[in-house]
Amino acid sequence: MAGRSVNKDKKTNTWYFVLTIGIKDNGKPKQIKRRGFKRKDDAIKAMNELEASINSGTYVETSKLLYKDYLHQWLEDKQTKVKPQTIKTYSWIVNKHIIPYLGNIELSKLNPMVIQQLYNRLTKEKSLSDENIQKVHTMINDSLKKAERWGYINKNHASLVDRPKATKKEVQVWTVDEVKRFLNHLEGNRYSIAFLLALTTGMRQGEILGLRWKDVDFENGCIRITQTLSADGKEILPYTKTKSGSRVIDLDDDTLSRLKKHRLQIRQEKLQAGAGIYKDMDLVICSEIGTPTNKSNLRRVYDRTIHKANVPKIRFHDMRHTHATLLLLQGENPKIVSERLGHADVRITLDTYSHLLPSMQKETAKKLGKLLFSDNIIEQSDAENVK
Repeated sequence: MAGRSVNKDKKTNTWYFVLTIGIKDNGKPKQIKRRGFKRKDDAIKAMNELEASINSGTYVETSKLLYKDYLHQWLEDKQTKVKPQTIKTYSWIVNKHIIPYLGNIELSKLNPMVIQQLYNRLTKEKSLSDENIQKVHTMINDSLKKAERWGYINKNHASLVDRPKATKKEVQVWTVDEVKRFLNHLEGNRYSIAFLLALTTGMRQGEILGLRWKDVDFENGCIRITQTLSADGKEILPYTKTKSGSRVIDLDDDTLSRLKKHRLQIRQEKLQAGAGIYKDMDLVICSEIGTPTNKSNLRRVYDRTIHKANVPKIRFHDMRHTHATLLLLQGENPKIVSERLGHADVRITLDTYSHLLPSMQKETAKKLGKLLFSDNIIEQSDAENVK
């Protein structure tokens, strides 16, 4: 016996569906009923999704479904919508920080209090950064929103819990003099070109380590960002962090010149290693045998160079911030800076570097004053001389 019906509840002005999925032992129809849909289309969609899960054998009665089992299914469904690297991050957060605390609770029994207690615990233990705790909330909220849509629960209780706040950390950057001191200590360093690109282009570390020679346009003086090295350093990903991350960045003459010298070094290493040993992946930054650079080796050389140059210790990623900061401080248009960094929106750039705006506004005010009142200043000066 099978049946499907979608109707409107006149008392609540919402829609509900009834799906008949078989016959009970007493001969009466076995039905699943879900209420509270704002639109008829939403009720139909939820009913279709529920029926599909029943037909595929993935449906579990709500009273028996644990949150951890539902989360594993949610992660599997997410694979069709997000990048593999994102799935790795999701899986790590789910398995290490959500399931140990909420996993054994029945999906229908999750409530705002236990969800809030998880956030409190993560914040107190400092096992995750503020940004990652926000990701925990995003994932729980997204998963329960889908559970509500599919009819597993009557309400997404995560929507009642405030999103955890993240304390914005001020970016750490070098001054112009500190950048120059650091660059002066790069000679003879096989990773010097990686550090140079970070400072002169604002590229992310993964973008630099995934850069290929075919993406370096010496004739037009630019590079094209099309792929990245994965966070674990084990594979080249044929895409960038975001859609806007795929971009073209113009280079200065000195960086181009150093890239040409570096290319000669790579060619010599290829000849010395021989075709049987050298693995040519066309990478600009690579090991002596052509394979992706080990990030631990890069970090050790980076820390050693910082010590020799006697400059403040900052993260590799902070060289990207340094690039943006120096451009903004010299009056570069934030839109151009945003494009070089590969931000999806210029507002991200302005928000990240908002601490620079007061000093930038002072310079702007001075320039405007000179433009509008320079003649008056001269006249006032002449008048004082006459006196």
